[in-house]
Amino acid sequence: MDLQTAEIKVNDLQKLLNQYNYEYHVLDQPSVPDAEYDRLLRELNELEEQFPELKTSDSPTQRVGGEILEMFEKVQHQSQMLSLGNAFNEQELQDFDRRIRQIVGDDISYVCELKIDGLAVSLRYEDGLFVLGATRGDGSIGENITANLRTIRSIPLRLKEEITLEVRGEAFMSRRSFEALNRQKGERGEELFANPRNVAAGSLRQLDPRIAASRNLDIFLYGVSDAGESGIISHSEALNFLDMLGFKTNKERRKCANIQEVIEYVQEWTSRRQDLPYDIDGIVIKVDSIEQQRMLGTTAKSPRWAVAFKFPAEEVITTLKDIELSIGRTGVVTPTAILEPVLVAGTTVQRASLHNEDLIREKDIKIGDQVVIKKAGDIIPEVVNVLAERRTGDEIEFLMPTHCPECESELVRLDGEVALRCMNPKCPAQIREGLIHFVSRNAMNIDGLGEKVISQLFAENLIHDVADLYKLSYDQLIQLERMGEKSVNNLLQAIEASKGTSLEKLLFGLGIRHVGAKAAKTLAQHFGTIDLLEVASYEELTAINEIGEKMADSIVTFFEQEEAKELINELKAAGINMEYNGPKPLSIESSDSIFAGKTIVLTGKLEKLTRNDAKERIEALGGKIAGSVSKKTDIVIAGEDAGSKLAKAQELGISIWNEERLVEELNE
Repeated sequence: MDLQTAEIKVNDLQKLLNQYNYEYHVLDQPSVPDAEYDRLLRELNELEEQFPELKTSDSPTQRVGGEILEMFEKVQHQSQMLSLGNAFNEQELQDFDRRIRQIVGDDISYVCELKIDGLAVSLRYEDGLFVLGATRGDGSIGENITANLRTIRSIPLRLKEEITLEVRGEAFMSRRSFEALNRQKGERGEELFANPRNVAAGSLRQLDPRIAASRNLDIFLYGVSDAGESGIISHSEALNFLDMLGFKTNKERRKCANIQEVIEYVQEWTSRRQDLPYDIDGIVIKVDSIEQQRMLGTTAKSPRWAVAFKFPAEEVITTLKDIELSIGRTGVVTPTAILEPVLVAGTTVQRASLHNEDLIREKDIKIGDQVVIKKAGDIIPEVVNVLAERRTGDEIEFLMPTHCPECESELVRLDGEVALRCMNPKCPAQIREGLIHFVSRNAMNIDGLGEKVISQLFAENLIHDVADLYKLSYDQLIQLERMGEKSVNNLLQAIEASKGTSLEKLLFGLGIRHVGAKAAKTLAQHFGTIDLLEVASYEELTAINEIGEKMADSIVTFFEQEEAKELINELKAAGINMEYNGPKPLSIESSDSIFAGKTIVLTGKLEKLTRNDAKERIEALGGKIAGSVSKKTDIVIAGEDAGSKLAKAQELGISIWNEERLVEELNE
């Protein structure tokens, strides 16, 4: 076959296969059997191998994944990919509608769409050809994942028109594909994936595109960047435009004439969401008119013309197989429900905290019960209630022990507390948990010393208290399982580096009862050295703002113990810093900082600063960090995926900064 004949044949095969691919993956209406598609694809692949000059970037053969990348490059979005504010009930939807009508009047319509639980991406086309795909990133700059997105068969590599534009969508994995993938992993004895969303996001951020190609991902497109610039006058028209170009959009969308119709749509899909072949985590409501969207504008991170209604926490039924007890670093005994594994809000749940004995009695929980489980805030699994009507008589009543399961010391309940405590300071469980706390991020932050390594060191009798961490040697560590030469050297370097940590980290790490990270910093800033704090009286401590009577009593009691004095002396001998070396807080009167005297709330994910860094720097400049938004809040710093706090700040008219503004002001 000569080149001219091959070129005609290749072009015909590409067009035919692209049409079959569109019918199968976008329209869900395949016109040929899979075997015929595969035969034609093999024929095309053979021709392109024989005539490499005929291979194009939009060929169906380019969906199998190419070369492994070294890293993802950063790319600028044509327009910002904003996140959405949240609504959690009908009243908040009514409030959203009221704010909209106050600005644009009562002639308003909305478009409701299912909120797909996946990964937001942007796709850029030039003259109809797919040239760039990126993650959302910080909204302005994302990562180039073009090679991975090419493997999604519902993304057209060439549009039906030679048009240049950027579109937005949500990549996801169907439940069927997720179950098949986990079935394969189970057969190989591998750990199963937690949920479809994590698989989709993880697959698209793999440097090897062949992994994404093997995962059978899908996508729904939901927007055109700068739609108004293309002459589109409404969001519903933009979605129809995407359909016409060959994109896959979600057909369950609905145009609503008023907020009551929106609420009816929300109610319908709240009950029907399990009928879908993919996961959704809410409903997106958008003002339809592009002109009205312009009038409403945006905040730093989200449009005022759109909101995401989040579904109530999903509840499922499973069996409570057993109740285990754990001892915390303060001696508190916490019962934990061991459950028959069950999928709740996208992740497999096998354990749920029961908090204390009183809760078990209040909910009449027995081993063997059928129980209702949900995730509080879609994060923490909890037992909602027992299905007593399903009891068979084989259930076993749980009795809290009278003695510690670790050291067999008698358990006591202190006045005013519901928790049982082990009061033995030498209890192995308390010591182990105390060691884990000491090396944690907010304390001494010793990288590589996680819970597993601490437990291993403790079990091998290499450490008994925190001072022993600074006596560990290469010869001791190299003998441990899964500890190679590089790991040992890195760990020893991290331990050595922690010696210079500022005093407040050490105080928090020591686990003095009632002294959290914030109080530890207050004490460190006030006294400057541990020696001065050690001899501080109860009266001196209570005179400090934010140090209450219980905390002061606990601090005095701690430093009076001979064991505490010996431990501090050992840490001093090991070379641990005992002084505060952070910035001194400015007084409100003397500071000309923009933060001085202001109440500030941090919400969402920060990219350039950690939450703790931002908090410390703001406080050092006289600002006060609060955990919730109220009328007393002066500024809200909104990072990526800011949620209800941002929405409340908008409602109250509070000043909202993005991270860039925060960094600028801190640098000033």
